[in-house]
Amino acid sequence: MSAPLLPQQPGSDTNHRSHKQEIPSVFSEFDLYLFGQGKHFRLYEKMGAHLRVVDGVEGVNFALWAPHARSISVIGDFNDWNRSANLMHLRHQDLGVWECFIPGLKTGSLYKFALYSRTNNYAADKIDPFAFSCELRPHTASIITDIHQHEWQDADWLERRPKLQELNAPMSVYEVHLGSWRHVPERHQPGAVEEDRFMTYRELAPALTDYVKKLGFTHVELLPITEFPFDGSWGYQVTGYYAPTSRFGTPEDFQYFVDYLHQAGIGVLLDWVPSHFPKDGHALSYFDGTHLYEHPDSRKGEHKEWGSYVFDYGRSEVRNFLIASALFWLREYHIDGLRVDAVASMLYLDYLRDPGQWIPNIHGGREHLEAVTFLQQLNEAVYAEVPGTVTIAEESSAWPLVTRPTYVGGLGFTHKWNMGWMHDMLEYMKFDPIHRRYNHHNITFSMMYAYSENYVLPLSHDEVVHIKGSMIRKMPGDLWQKFANLRAFYGYMWGHPGKKLLFMGGEFGQWSEWNFAQSLDWHLLAPPSDPHHSQLLDFISELNRIYHDEPALSALDTDPAGFSWIDPHDSDNSVISFQRLSPNHDDTLIFITNFTPVPRHGYRLGVPETGIYHELLNSDHERYGGSGLLNGADITSDPIPWQSCNHSIVLTLAPLSTTILKRRPGSSGKQAPAPETVEQA
Repeated sequence: MSAPLLPQQPGSDTNHRSHKQEIPSVFSEFDLYLFGQGKHFRLYEKMGAHLRVVDGVEGVNFALWAPHARSISVIGDFNDWNRSANLMHLRHQDLGVWECFIPGLKTGSLYKFALYSRTNNYAADKIDPFAFSCELRPHTASIITDIHQHEWQDADWLERRPKLQELNAPMSVYEVHLGSWRHVPERHQPGAVEEDRFMTYRELAPALTDYVKKLGFTHVELLPITEFPFDGSWGYQVTGYYAPTSRFGTPEDFQYFVDYLHQAGIGVLLDWVPSHFPKDGHALSYFDGTHLYEHPDSRKGEHKEWGSYVFDYGRSEVRNFLIASALFWLREYHIDGLRVDAVASMLYLDYLRDPGQWIPNIHGGREHLEAVTFLQQLNEAVYAEVPGTVTIAEESSAWPLVTRPTYVGGLGFTHKWNMGWMHDMLEYMKFDPIHRRYNHHNITFSMMYAYSENYVLPLSHDEVVHIKGSMIRKMPGDLWQKFANLRAFYGYMWGHPGKKLLFMGGEFGQWSEWNFAQSLDWHLLAPPSDPHHSQLLDFISELNRIYHDEPALSALDTDPAGFSWIDPHDSDNSVISFQRLSPNHDDTLIFITNFTPVPRHGYRLGVPETGIYHELLNSDHERYGGSGLLNGADITSDPIPWQSCNHSIVLTLAPLSTTILKRRPGSSGKQAPAPETVEQA
């Protein structure tokens, strides 16, 4: 880019001072040591712009890491963007940390850093990498902000959070893109055309909380709200790693949003993107005239398909920048967990790269060893610094030990998205039911590896865009069959081991694909729209209620003792049946899913105990839009060995349905042992 006029004075601490007496640095020697080691986990309290009082004078202290800069000045609306008015000083030459104090500045002022490189003729005006707030796009300046004004009211939630987020606790996640969940109609002038606008954080707080609470989800997961310039990136090309996007309000507004959900007992997870960043010239790219944040070799430092740069994970200062960002959101915004985006792209040097377009590691392999180290350090820091929070890996490969501790060689995540289950099941559900018998393994294969990691079952935003079709449109058949298919699938999903995640719109069967630029189709839930949409909403609510209330669905969620097949082999009828167990066998639930539109009368099913069973849920109930083919109040077992059990019951399986059964307490004696001659699947 063309260089602006270079200041006549170099940024030298010894020759140029703002005051007669040198302003003391905000960095101690220990701060600098930790930063150099990549372990200053509160680096955001030093870097960036902070209110400060020096010798009784109020102002703002600025600090920036730019080791290859020759001169830096702070420019802003307070000095008419004059590059010579407020020079920074190279205080710590070995690390390249620059500082200055500007008296009289207050919150709300706009600023940037005007950098001039000493390695070439490069000059640029850059935003603050540690800025707490940024201008609304398309403007790009950073904003001086005090993020400690909100008075938090969520102490009770934070105290209970470690227990609520244990591996054996229910976690049902509603994934949300705040910019398109719901819009607000607005007229700028009387008689003008009505336009949609974003809801603000403060408007979203009660609306989203009431909706999620009604549906019984335990958490919301936000697509990235870290500041980003391009709406079409959905937030995944981040420029502000310490700033909530100004699209919906101020940092304090976002704190209010999180606080509101917490007070209602709802956790908040945040999509966080350490895998790449955009090439926008005002942000991190080529920051000080060198590839400071990105790896200098494009074969390792660029995602050509995404048009973005890859962080240099081998550089301790870059790892520090990212780890401090993760901890910042958990500490300062009380975020309950981070879903780390595109982990597979970090782990493999040849990810989306053709032969010859990537650099092997020191052993000649394709594993990105520096990224592995970074992810391990990230998870160690999160668990040590903010216990009770979680990290979730969006990892689509078979990399081992993603959710195992780092001391055994794992990456240290709490959970991992089960992308294999998701792909197999969506492929299966798209088949016409007449062909499902030939693809029965799609349903059963996931149990071969279900306990290799701590899994989340994701039906995410990625599955309802780019001509993939919405959840309801993926289902075959006529209108009734589409909704019946989807209810049966959701019922099976809520019974399968693993936490649950559903992207917005899937809970009421939105027909159209997700569009980031427009609101969900809320009109489908209001008369005279087809009632199937609101009935599906009721079904999701009931699934979440059962998931929360029944210990069998979470108490042994990551333990193979919590699951047992009854019959995984009935491919001829496309029926599967299994048990979910808890330490108390009285809580055992039985799931049966009929994946065909054919009702099965007189279907005999093995049960683990003698007694009387009742339907806890049937997706074919009329209240959910089904045909009402139910089994009545009580089903008494027979002493007839069947499948893997010594006792059995006779059921009617409704078409395209999931049925959940539970034995009535006290209706039998001890658990009947399974016959030794019956082979367990």
